[in-house]
Amino acid sequence: MLPDVSIVVPAFEEEDRLGSSLAKIASYLIESETSAEIIVVDDGSADKTAEIAESVLRKTPAIASQVIRYEQNRGKGFAVRTGLQAAAGEIALFSDADLSTPIEEMPKLVDPILTGDFDLTFGSRALDRSLIGTHQPWRREQGGKVMNLIIRAMSGLPFADTQCGFKAFRMSKFRPLLDVMTIDRFGFDVEFLYVAKYHGLRLKEIPVRWNNVEGSKVNVFRDTRRMFSELSQIRRNARKGVYNLEK
Repeated sequence: MLPDVSIVVPAFEEEDRLGSSLAKIASYLIESETSAEIIVVDDGSADKTAEIAESVLRKTPAIASQVIRYEQNRGKGFAVRTGLQAAAGEIALFSDADLSTPIEEMPKLVDPILTGDFDLTFGSRALDRSLIGTHQPWRREQGGKVMNLIIRAMSGLPFADTQCGFKAFRMSKFRPLLDVMTIDRFGFDVEFLYVAKYHGLRLKEIPVRWNNVEGSKVNVFRDTRRMFSELSQIRRNARKGVYNLEK
């Protein structure tokens, strides 16, 4: 029997915290009696990320799971797309490996898709900042606000937070769009939302609980430059018809 929900966890050199995160996800799924599978995508890690994932998931045989690994680091966007392509559930949710948004927030995103109201839902740290437990360092938090203004200006998307690593998709609508995606790294979240909106999917930004977790691989200066480049690529793609589906 196919699962109702596929949970995709992209991971790059996460051997120190992935085991704990997967155990929490598995425990939540069992306690909530959720029909789900867990898909870990090891994005070319040089450490024991894949081995730890396999070890933890073997301890919960009642939950379908798989670990996908490839040798070369391709970027988080590539990893998420790979996991979504492998998803068996009609709804797929991707979560950052650090569980900065607790897995218990999953119903906030999944339920509006189950009821048929939306096709893509995504967590937001900006709509209700009282839900943030542990904040990022001040400079990084302010930088994120500036970056969101840039994203809104360059993409035309009206959302307050495109970058939260907690998003859910109705796969019958979203899966065909994966074939036209081109952004493998920092800007993939924006491309997901842009292409979904471009094709008329119903999107909903939803406030979720969130905590800053030390060990982020985001580099503000490097990723800001990359975001400018990738936002420009999204605009070029739209002009050139890259996001059109073949009929």
